[in-house]
Formats: sequence, structure tokens, C-alpha cells
Amino acid sequence: MKNVAIILSGCGVYDGSEIHETVLTQLALARHGANVTCAAPNIKQAHVFDHLAGEVSEGETRNVLTEAARLARGEIINVSELDVNAQDAVIFPGGFGAAKNLCNLAFEGASYSVEPAVEALVKQAHAADKAIGFICISPAVAAAVLGAEQVEITIGNDLETAGALQSKGAHHINCPADDIVVDPVRRVVSTPAFMLAKNLLEVEAGINKLVAKVLEMA
Repeated sequence: MKNVAIILSGCGVYDGSEIHETVLTQLALARHGANVTCAAPNIKQAHVFDHLAGEVSEGETRNVLTEAARLARGEIINVSELDVNAQDAVIFPGGFGAAKNLCNLAFEGASYSVEPAVEALVKQAHAADKAIGFICISPAVAAAVLGAEQVEITIGNDLETAGALQSKGAHHINCPADDIVVDPVRRVVSTPAFMLAKNLLEVEAGINKLVAKVLEMA
């Protein structure tokens, strides 16, 4: 049985982890019999987004770890407490939380940086030759942390976003939503998911391939 950590960024597409991508990742891992540990940084969200009104909820604050616990049914730990050596692989679902809480790409563009605990986790996992999967916009984290190694990743085919990631040294490869890009040297797998997908079936196809490949590499 493989042990896989899922790194969450809150709960909800516009200010946290994308719920469908997270559940599909959990489901795919369950089908493979993997043992899952959910983790998230214990930090304040960049902001709270009202998903019904389609706007930021001014004056409201939430915690990333507390909100991510919703997706983990309460079974979650602080990312800084995650024992990477006990994991065979790590997977990052997407959602704007990956670009707002795990890093600040959504606000800083090409000059963005990664949240320190998350950066430390990726560096540690990479140094230990763990397989790492990045979904949707979360490859931005890979680009910032592993860009010096010219990591090969995809966020689909959005030129502006791809350009920001490539400015970190990453090599972006265009990819359809139902497929994956594999970097066997850096042991990184990525899929566009809702960065490009027209429907949930395309997202599921890409995530299923990503999970299968990550577990194969683990």
C-alpha cells in the first residue's frame, strides 16, 4: 500500500482547493488502495470569496487549515508537521487557493513566491525522490520551487500563466485536460484539470492518469 499526502489550500474553487479536483483525487487514490494523509498550511487565507455573489467577502477572515479540514472530513494535519519520509508521493489539487494561499501567483504575477512551509515540503519531497503530482494551477508551486532544475509541467495552454511559470525556469508543455505531462527526471506529473477542462469527465480522466502515474513512480 502506497502512502500519499494530499496538500490542500482551503475549500472552494475561488479561495481554496477546488472541491471536484480534490474529491476525484481522493477517489482515484482509494481505487488504487492508497493510504491518504491530508495536510494544509496553518495560515490565514489571502481572502474569503463569496462563491454565490462572485465577489470577495470584505472583512471576513478564515484559516486555510480549518477550511481544508472540510475536504478531509476533519482528518488533516498542519503541512509543517507532515513526515515526508513516511510518504511515497505527494499530490497538490488545484483551485485558486493554490495560487493565493500556497503561493501568491494570483496577486504578484511572475514575481510570485511560495508559502514557506509549502516550499520546504516540496524541496524535502524532491530531495527524497518522492513522486509529486500537480493539478490545475498548482504547477505554479512546482515552477517556483523546482524551476532552477527546468522542471517540465503543464497548466494547459494559457499563454500568460505559462509565461509566468516559465519565468521561474520551468519548461511548460501544452496539454489537453484529459491527459498528463510527465517529467521522469524530476519525478513530477501534472494535468490541466479545470484550467482547461470543459466538463467533469475531462477532469476525471486527467486526474485518474495523474494518480496512476504518480503511484507507478512512487
